[in-house]
Amino acid sequence: MAGVAPNPIGLHKFRPYRSFLSHQSPTTRRIKPSIWSYNNNRASQALRCQTKPNPNEDSSTEKPLEEPGSANVDTTQAADSSVGAGIPDYPSKNVNKQIALVSTLVAVGLFLSARLDLGISLKDLSAMALPYEEALSNGKPTVVEFYADWCEVCRELAPDVYKVEQQYKDRVNFVMLNVDNTKWEQELDEFGVEGIPHFAFLDKKGNEEGNVVGRLPRQYFLDNVDALARGEASIPHARVVGQFSSAESRKVHQVVDPRSHG
Repeated sequence: MAGVAPNPIGLHKFRPYRSFLSHQSPTTRRIKPSIWSYNNNRASQALRCQTKPNPNEDSSTEKPLEEPGSANVDTTQAADSSVGAGIPDYPSKNVNKQIALVSTLVAVGLFLSARLDLGISLKDLSAMALPYEEALSNGKPTVVEFYADWCEVCRELAPDVYKVEQQYKDRVNFVMLNVDNTKWEQELDEFGVEGIPHFAFLDKKGNEEGNVVGRLPRQYFLDNVDALARGEASIPHARVVGQFSSAESRKVHQVVDPRSHG
């Protein structure tokens, strides 16, 4: 039997790609990279020249072409709008006048309501006051106010006096003595009245516990009247003086009715 040759066909073993390249001439190896780079450059140029490289790509991702100068216009408009947004819109002159008018009317209304208090005046207080002689004999504590019709401070305090009087009139006497009436000369000296309004606070026996003169907070007057109503031995504000009108400016006159307590 004839023997089988180890390589009957005489095929040569295939060599790896690197081995193949190693057997190529240097010129061949230099040409191939240049061909590859040329193909790559053509491919990139083709991509750059195409308006829409991928036709299947979502249209939402496309960006429309902008005309030259449009970007600058949009930027300028955005800047102008941002600057305008930072500047507040001021009201017109007519609106300002209306606001000023309404504010003035409100201020005047508050002032009149605080001062006039439904029109309570010194004349009203005098008409409601108890006669001095009766107040000293009914066994109740008494508040004596020396006043004058021309006294500005007296007129201003009239609403406050009225409110306190309405609150304590069942337990405390309220008396009004007009310093222009010569009938009360003795009382003016007795209580040492030099300024008005002068409020003298008397206990049940008619003894003075203290006095308050001039414009003072309403709470001072209220605290003293409350102490009298509760029968306290003393009042919290016994000697307090505020802004007052001088009693020396009084216009002395003789009243028609000598029995008047005003």
